[in-house]
Amino acid sequence: QVQLVESGGGLVQAGGSLRLSCAASGRTFSYYAMGWFRQAPGKEREFVAHISRSGGSTYYADSVKGRFTISRDNAKNTVYLQMNSLKPEDTAVYYCAGYSHGGNYYRTVQEYDYWGQGTQVTVSS
Repeated sequence: QVQLVESGGGLVQAGGSLRLSCAASGRTFSYYAMGWFRQAPGKEREFVAHISRSGGSTYYADSVKGRFTISRDNAKNTVYLQMNSLKPEDTAVYYCAGYSHGGNYYRTVQEYDYWGQGTQVTVSS
């Protein structure tokens, strides 16, 4: 089992940047494929980005491709989400999540077994 804690959210103007961090504790972090999701008020939780166990493969939602970068440091048990050129529509609670099984449906909420508590990102226009 792994525990996940996000940090780094806040209020930023459109066009600005934020870096989210997700610190993991518990089992060996490199066992887990990791993802970032977000949920805006009144909307379903949606996929943002995914990174493989080694960090060698990354995937993004079309809405953030070219603006966001997911990365991980297995020595520090941390996954990051660098968010640049932020837009008001990026406003949401951002969650990190992980799983240790061998599935590949990384864009779906159901694929992930472990979730953090979320961190609020607000982008003002």
